[in-house]
Amino acid sequence: MTSDPHPATGAGATLAEVASASLGCALCKLAETRTQVVFGIGRSDADLMFVGEGPGEQEDLKGEPFVGRAGQLLTQLIEGIGLTRDDVYIANVVKCRPPGNRDPHPEEIEACAPWLDRQLELVRPRVIVTLGNFATKLLLSTKDGITKLRGREFGFSRAGHEAMLIPMYHPSAVLRSGGKALAEARADFVHVKRVLARLA
Repeated sequence: MTSDPHPATGAGATLAEVASASLGCALCKLAETRTQVVFGIGRSDADLMFVGEGPGEQEDLKGEPFVGRAGQLLTQLIEGIGLTRDDVYIANVVKCRPPGNRDPHPEEIEACAPWLDRQLELVRPRVIVTLGNFATKLLLSTKDGITKLRGREFGFSRAGHEAMLIPMYHPSAVLRSGGKALAEARADFVHVKRVLARLA
C-alpha cells in the first residue's frame, strides 16, 4: 500500500473521509491554481469505475468530474448500456485542473496517485474503464497508446485490488473525431456490459 498523504486516508477511513481529506491537498503545484479539488463522484461500491485524465474548467468550477461536453457524452454512453451515473464511480488521475487544460505533468500524476489508489481500494470495482492515454498508461504501467489498447481486456492489480481493466478513448477525443470514434466507443461500452455480466 502506498504511504498516505493525510492521516484521514489511513486504514479504516471511508470514501467520504478520504474525499474530505483530499480537499486540503497541497502535494503538487496544481493546488496553487485550482478552484477546488475534484475528487470523484458516484456509487461507493460500484462494480464499474471510470478513470479519466483530470478536471477541465467546468469540473474545476463545479467540483465534479465529467460535467462538460465530454461528461455529457460519457453519461449518454453509460445510459446506453442501461446504467446511470449514480450506478458507477467516476474519478480522474489528477484531482485538480491543470492550468489551461494542459496535460498533467509526471510529478503531478505521481503526487496524486495515492488518492486514486485509495479510491480503488475503497470502491473495489469489478471493471475499471480508463479513458484516454494518461489513465491507461498509469494503471497498466505501459507506454503503449490508447489507439493500440482500446477495447481490450487486461487483468489489473493495484493497491491491493484486482479487477478487469478496459481502456477506451477519452470522450473529448471522441467528440473531436466524430463518426467512427463514436461508433467504436459505443461498441466498447457494449463490451463493458458483457464483461460486467460475466463477472457478476
